[in-house]
Amino acid sequence: MDVKKIVLLIGALVVAAVTAVLAKNMFTGASAPQASATPVAQQQLGPEVLVATRALPVGTIIDAESFRFQPWPQGLVQPAYFIKDQTPTKPQELIGRVVRSDITAGQPISAGSLIKPGERGFLAAALGPGMRAITVGVSATSSVAGFVFPGDRVDMVLTQSVDGQGGPPLKVSETIIRNIRVLATDQRMSAQGEDGKPVVQNFSSVTLEATPKIAEKIAVAQTIGTLSLSLRSLSDNNAELERAIASGEVKVPENADPKAEKRLLIEIASKPIDTRSTFTVGADVSRFQRSTIPHAPPPPQQANSNPSPSAAPGAIIVSRPLGPVVRVARGNNITIVPVGGK
Repeated sequence: MDVKKIVLLIGALVVAAVTAVLAKNMFTGASAPQASATPVAQQQLGPEVLVATRALPVGTIIDAESFRFQPWPQGLVQPAYFIKDQTPTKPQELIGRVVRSDITAGQPISAGSLIKPGERGFLAAALGPGMRAITVGVSATSSVAGFVFPGDRVDMVLTQSVDGQGGPPLKVSETIIRNIRVLATDQRMSAQGEDGKPVVQNFSSVTLEATPKIAEKIAVAQTIGTLSLSLRSLSDNNAELERAIASGEVKVPENADPKAEKRLLIEIASKPIDTRSTFTVGADVSRFQRSTIPHAPPPPQQANSNPSPSAAPGAIIVSRPLGPVVRVARGNNITIVPVGGK
């Protein structure tokens, strides 16, 4: 083989080897850099503050289950918050206060968002828009033995005796109002003790939240008979709302915003109802009681054996019988004669 060809072949192999090494180093250096997570500085948790456990709209009466303590970021703690072991006000002292501005679930409760009993405008803050407060007198038996607390919802039952023209009166009870909210009992907005637990106490008056028209009905009902309170279950409001929607009493817009629709349903479920009342009469309880209003019997008619000379032939002569009678026919004339008469 020619020496010149051999030299060229060896040179080509050397150039190829050098090119391969350079290409490998170039691709190795140009590889994608490894992504490294940059640590994010976390906010340091500060003291525990009082937050709402659920949404608290305006007028809500605070109870022991409305709030809880939760750690809060140090940089976001405000002086108006209720801070655990730092604020002089104890959580139990908040029970019975009324929300004056909306509080969302998980939001810290501030001193300015609540109003306590005795402060100016307290009862007005507890009332919903367009609602009124009315007080009724009750007894231990008509108020569920003191187990009705502020914030509960009750039905109002009217019991009365309806007199008639004859016989014993009709005994009847009627549920005149449903789903009415209790604002206070004996001027007390809170029925909890210092430990936050309910304290059962007898009371003689109850302040209720009602519409102006329902307040008028309650005022009249107090003059008719005796009013009793019937405590409602928490699940009854949803059942009443579903019944109202099914019957067409409440119409929910089809294309309404979900938040607006939820707000509408909550507002409807919290309003008292004075329609579709139910009643029970004495005969439904005892067979010895009446089922209708007593009416006077028609006046008794006494027979007259001496018909009037002006009576036409064939006329029935009727007077005022006082007991059992006998019909006496003399030709075309019929005379009613009482038993024992002549």
